[in-house]
Amino acid sequence: MKLLVTGGAGFIGSNFILYWIKKHPLDKIMNLDKLTYAGNLENLKEVEKNPNYEFVHGDICNPQLVNSLTKNVDMIVHFAAESHVDRSIQNGLPFVKTNVEGTFALLESARENKVARFHHISTDEVFGELPLNSKEKFTDVSPYNPRSPYSASKAASDHLVRAYHSTYGLPVTISNCSNNFGPYQFPEKLFGLAITNLLEGKKVPVYGDGLYVRDWLYVEDHCRAIEFILLKGTVGKTYLVGGLTEDISNVEIIKKILRIMGKDESSIEYVKDRPGHDRRYAIDWTTIQKELGWKPLHNFDEELKATVEWYSKHENWWKDVKSGTYQKYYKAQYVNR
Repeated sequence: MKLLVTGGAGFIGSNFILYWIKKHPLDKIMNLDKLTYAGNLENLKEVEKNPNYEFVHGDICNPQLVNSLTKNVDMIVHFAAESHVDRSIQNGLPFVKTNVEGTFALLESARENKVARFHHISTDEVFGELPLNSKEKFTDVSPYNPRSPYSASKAASDHLVRAYHSTYGLPVTISNCSNNFGPYQFPEKLFGLAITNLLEGKKVPVYGDGLYVRDWLYVEDHCRAIEFILLKGTVGKTYLVGGLTEDISNVEIIKKILRIMGKDESSIEYVKDRPGHDRRYAIDWTTIQKELGWKPLHNFDEELKATVEWYSKHENWWKDVKSGTYQKYYKAQYVNR
């Protein structure tokens, strides 16, 4: 089987490629990535010489390129996206370009070349926010209510994927996942930002009161969920993929990281909140459990500790990532608030 993976040099995409090659060594993977700031080929060093792996540097918004790569492909696994809410608030245009127009180009090429499966990776943020201190969860029938340019662009791409199934019969599946964490995550996200700042002797910026709650999913559990959907999922269906934490606030997670790293709470620096900050996300993943037999296997606290250890052992990786243009972004986002 041959897979075209878009955005495979990013955090989740690279973890998926490493996972898939390990589990399905005879399959061929073509990785199409534009290598924006969040794409890093260092993530894939261990497979770059594998004869069944091929990297293509290119943009999903280039229909000619996408169409040529899609010929003789069995599955498209679509990770490529602009994905950081804060950056979408600064400038939403790249999010519309990549997440909407890029998805459209891929769908068109999949339709033209009769690809057997198009799987679209999306987010729970398309459903908006849930009340704090409630037991509510996002479900298969939750209405869309995106509250940021990022989540709105992902909602639009979800609708395009469904429309191609309804209109053209394109065999699609969608997964809406909760927040991921684990190795190779770009350090603008909560875990990588906190851990690398502490390793550098800096404070950890926390938005507002820090009481925002996310449903945290270890990235390998997410990769396994995608595998289950690709191999056993029902065409035309959307699966919600969540983790094992739905009541731990962001500031409590920072405190857990501080304890692991032997730091005290003086390392926390509360900063001005961002606009439209969603209070809480939580996912009901019983459908994928009942239909496909998937559930998250990794313990949150154990993998949090492992993630701290990973960043501690891969200083060259994240120091290289945090250099250059990232410094300008960090100052604009946190220092000057």
